[in-house]
Amino acid sequence: MSASEIVNKVWNYAHVLRDDGVGYGDYVEQITFLIFLKMADEREESGQQVAVPAKYSWSKLVKLDGDALEIQYRHTLEELGKAGGMLGTIFRKAQNKIQDPAKLERLIKMIEKEAWSTLPVDVKGEIYEGLLERNAQDVKGGAGQYFTPRPLIQAMVDVMQPDVMDTVADPATGTGGFLLAAYDYMAPKATSKKEQKHLREKALRGNDIVDSVTRLCAMNLYLHGIGSADGECPVISQDALAKEVSDNDRVDIVLANPPFGKKSSITVISEKTGKAESEKLTYEREDFWATTSNKQLNFVQHIYNMLKIDGKAAVVVPDNVLFEGGAGETIRKNLLERTNLHTILRLPTGIFYAQGVKANVIFFDNKPAAKTPWTKKLWIYDFRTNVHMTLKTNRLKKSDFEEFIKLYKPNDIKKRKATWDEKKGEGRWRSYSYDEIVARDKTNLDIFWLKDDALEDTENLPAPEVLAAEIVEQLEAALEEFRSVEEVLIRE
Repeated sequence: MSASEIVNKVWNYAHVLRDDGVGYGDYVEQITFLIFLKMADEREESGQQVAVPAKYSWSKLVKLDGDALEIQYRHTLEELGKAGGMLGTIFRKAQNKIQDPAKLERLIKMIEKEAWSTLPVDVKGEIYEGLLERNAQDVKGGAGQYFTPRPLIQAMVDVMQPDVMDTVADPATGTGGFLLAAYDYMAPKATSKKEQKHLREKALRGNDIVDSVTRLCAMNLYLHGIGSADGECPVISQDALAKEVSDNDRVDIVLANPPFGKKSSITVISEKTGKAESEKLTYEREDFWATTSNKQLNFVQHIYNMLKIDGKAAVVVPDNVLFEGGAGETIRKNLLERTNLHTILRLPTGIFYAQGVKANVIFFDNKPAAKTPWTKKLWIYDFRTNVHMTLKTNRLKKSDFEEFIKLYKPNDIKKRKATWDEKKGEGRWRSYSYDEIVARDKTNLDIFWLKDDALEDTENLPAPEVLAAEIVEQLEAALEEFRSVEEVLIRE
C-alpha cells in the first residue's frame, strides 16, 4: 500500500470519529500515540531495546476490548507521560479523546495491519506529514497556523544551505517542517559516524508553547529517524520568549514562522467582575531592544539573540513587522545596524491556511559590534504583486521559487544583479541602499515598485474565484487591524 493510500485510509476514519465529537487535531494526536506504541512493539520483536514498559505495550492493548481496553489505554497514556526524553515529550499530558471503546478498538486494528517499522523512513514521514497537512486544512480548529507551505520551507532551506555540523533551531516549531527540511538537506552530506550522530542527536532544536503541537513535532521527527525514544528530545514545550538566551543555546541557523496574530495576551479572571478578561502580555527582557506586546516583533528580537556571531536567520513575518511604528521602528533600525539584513521575500497572499495573511521572509546574518551599520544593501524580491495564489485552484509549488533561489546567490551575495528594468517597468528583484532605507518614514521596509495589473487592466481580471478569495483575505486582514485598534481603545 502506498503512502497516499495509507493516509487516505487512516484519514477516512477521522470522519467517523468527527461525528462523535473528536476533532481532526485530537484524532491526529491519538494516531500519534498508537503508531508510536505499535512501532515500539515491532522494534522489540526484532530484538531492539525499547523504552516502553511491557505492561503499557502495544501487545497489551491489542488483546483487549470494551471497558478494559479504554481503562488500559488511559493508564498507558498517563504513565508514559511521566517518562523522560522523547517518550515523555510525546505522551506529556496525554488523554484519551476516543470515549467509545468500539471505535478505539477499530482504530487499533487498523494500525495493527501495517508494519510501520519496516516502512522506509521517508514513507513513514510522508504518511505522517500527509495527516498533519489534512489537519492543517481544518481551519476552524486553528491548526493552520502551525503549517507553513512546504514549497516555501524548501526554498528557505535551499538558500540558507545548512552545513552538516551546523545547529539549526526553530523557536516556534509547530509540527517540525523547518527542522525536517533542514535535516533532509544536511543528511546526504553526513558521511562520517560523527556527522551522522550530530545530525540525529544535536543538530536540530525546536520549541513550541503548545504541548499537543510539541508532541506532534516530536513524533514527526521520530518517524523521520531523528532522536530515540529514551534519548533527549530535540523539541521542548515552553514559552520561547519567556527567558533570555544563554551563550550555550546559541545556534548557527534559525528558520521560523512564528504564529500569526499581532498581540500576545493572557486570560485572567477579573477580581471585580469575576469574568474572564484578556490582559496584554509584554516581555521585559534586557536583551530586547524594545518592549512590546506585538508577538511577531518579540520573536524577531528573540531570534536575533539566538544566533551565534555570523549565524543566519530566515523568518516569516507579517507586513506589520515591516511598517509598524514605535517598537517596530526601533527593532528595524537595530536589525539594519547590528545585522546584515540583506534580503526580503514578499510572499503572495492565499498560500496560508489562515486567511487574510500578508507575509514576507526576512533574511539576516548576525554580526559582531561595529561602529557603522552592517546592512549596506537590502535586496527585495516581490513575489506578491500580480501573483494570484489559492489553496485549491492555484497552490504554491516548489518551482515558483526557482527564480528567487537563482538570484539569491547564497555563496556570494555581493554578486547579485537586479532584474528590475525601470524603462520597461519589469523585474521583481532590486536593491536599496542603507541610506535610502533609513530616509523612509519610520524606516518602513514594506517596499514595492511594480504596477498592480488589476488596477490597470479591467478587461483581463483574474478568475472570479481568485477575486473572491482575495476580497475575503482583504476583509479578514482589515478585520484583524480593527480588532487591534479596538484593543488599544479599550486599554486607554
